[in-house]
Amino acid sequence: MTPTRPDTHNSLEARFAASMGAILGPDFPPRIALAVSGGGDSMAMLALAHGWARVMGIALHVVTIDHGLRAASAAEAAMVGAECAAIGHPHATLRWNWDGQGNLQDAARAARLRLIDDWRGDIAHVLFAHSRDDQAETLLMRLSRGSGVEGLSAMAPLRRPQGHGFWQVRPLLDISRADLRHYATTLRLPFVDDPSNDDPRFDRVRARRALAALADLGLTADGLADTAARMDRARTALAARAASVAHTLVVQDDPATGQLVLDRDGLAAVERDTQLRLLAAALQWVGGGPYRPRASALEGLLDRILGGAGGTLLGAQVMLARDRLRLFREYAAVRDHSSPTGPDVLWDGRWRLNGPTVDGLTTRALGPAGWAQIPEKPDHAPPYEAALGLPAVFDGDILIACAPLGFGPAQECTLLRPAGSFVAFLQLR
Repeated sequence: MTPTRPDTHNSLEARFAASMGAILGPDFPPRIALAVSGGGDSMAMLALAHGWARVMGIALHVVTIDHGLRAASAAEAAMVGAECAAIGHPHATLRWNWDGQGNLQDAARAARLRLIDDWRGDIAHVLFAHSRDDQAETLLMRLSRGSGVEGLSAMAPLRRPQGHGFWQVRPLLDISRADLRHYATTLRLPFVDDPSNDDPRFDRVRARRALAALADLGLTADGLADTAARMDRARTALAARAASVAHTLVVQDDPATGQLVLDRDGLAAVERDTQLRLLAAALQWVGGGPYRPRASALEGLLDRILGGAGGTLLGAQVMLARDRLRLFREYAAVRDHSSPTGPDVLWDGRWRLNGPTVDGLTTRALGPAGWAQIPEKPDHAPPYEAALGLPAVFDGDILIACAPLGFGPAQECTLLRPAGSFVAFLQLR
C-alpha cells in the first residue's frame, strides 16, 4: 500500500506533506496517532501518512472507534487493523456502547474524543480525516442554526478539544473528498462506505445533499470552504479584541473555587459582539462545556444580565452583585454527580482530588447539607450559591472534607482547565 512518489507539486502526497509541515513543522513529534474509521477519507489519510512518516522517521499509531451501531462495524475495524498490520503500524480498536441518551451523533463525537484521550498515552497529536467537503457541510449546518462569525468559521487544522489533553490535527482540510476517494481507489486501498452517510435523518447527510443541489447556483464546496476560511480570519480578529477587553474586565479568576468575576459596567460599555464572545467563553470556562452556547440562548442571557438579572446556561450560573458579575458552576448541573474516593479522583470531569482516603467515602457536590456542616466559613469562601457546586468528600451524609473551603483533612484539590487563565482561554475560542 506504499503510495507512489509524487510526480507534481500538486500531488496529494506533496500537499499532505506541506500541510503537515505547516501545522506541526519543523520540529515534528516522534510519534503521531491517526483516527481511522475505515472510510475512504480516513484510509486515504492512512496511506498518505504512511509514506510521509516513513520519510520523516515518525512512528504512527492507529486507532479505530467501533461504535457498535451496525453489525458490520467490528469487521470494518478489523479491516483497518489488518491493513495496519500489513504496513507495519500498531492498531487498536476501542469499543463504545451508546446508552441511548441525547443526540446520537453528538454523543458519538464526544465518546470518540474521550476514548482516544484515554488510549493515546503520551502521544500529543492525533490526525483526523476531515476534508474540504466537511468544511463546507459544517458551514451549511451552522448557517441553518443561525450561527454568527464564531460558528461559521472554518474548522481549525490544529486545535485542542476542550477537556482533553491532545491536539486534534486535520491535515486534509484543503483536499476534496472526491480527490481522497480517487486516491484510495487508484491505490486499491480497502475501504468501506458507512450506510449512515446516506441516512437523511442526520444533519450532515442533508447538508451534503443540499450542497449538491446548490452547486447550480455557484455555491460549491470550494466556495463555501473559502468563505469559512475568511470567517475564521474575522473570528481571530474579534477574539483578539475580546481578549484585550478581558484584561481590564476580569476582577477575579479563581482556580481554587472555579469562580470568575467580571466588571459588569465594563462589560456593558463594549460592543455587543465582544459582550457575547466574553460571556460565551466565561460560561465555558466555569461550566467546562466543550461547545459554545446557541446564539439565541446566549443573547437571551446577555439581555437579562444587562437588564440587572442573572441566569444559568451551559451548567454555569451568573449572579449579579452591585458592579460585579460572578460566574460559577451551577449546583443543579452537578447535584447528582458522585464518585468513590481514591487516588487521582476526577470529579465532574474537572476536579482532581488527592489526599487521605478511606474506603467507602464519596465525592460529590457540597450542596446545602454540606454547607450547613461547616461551622465557620473561611474569609475566602465564595457566596453560598457558588459554594454549593464545589467538590466535597462525604461519609454517607456526613461531610468529611471540602478542600476549596479548607475544611477537613488536608487534600490537594486541583481544577483542570484548558488554559492557564481565562484570557488565554478566550484567545483560543
